Amino acid sequence: MNGTENCCARSKKRSEQEVKQLLNRLNRIEGQVRGIKGMVERDAYCPDIVVQVAAVNAALNAFNRELLAAHIRTCVADGVRNGDNEKIDELVALLQKTMK
Repeated sequence: MNGTENCCARSKKRSEQEVKQLLNRLNRIEGQVRGIKGMVERDAYCPDIVVQVAAVNAALNAFNRELLAAHIRTCVADGVRNGDNEKIDELVALLQKTMK
């Protein structure tokens, strides 16, 4: 099965390892967000909360970079190899959305 078959119909079949890694990252991020919520509930000092929010933003950006890299290596590369230039347009639109 090539990447194009993995990326059709607006879904993608990921390896068990990739799913595990992505979910582990998301679980850590979720824990960080719960920690921030707890800080607000405990009336933590504003700068301390801001530092934690920055850490969550950095973790989300790292997650996005990992996911985007995998998308480029599989879906986009396979689409280009198969003459599907719409994958490039989709990637450009995606980058524009994420770089606001």
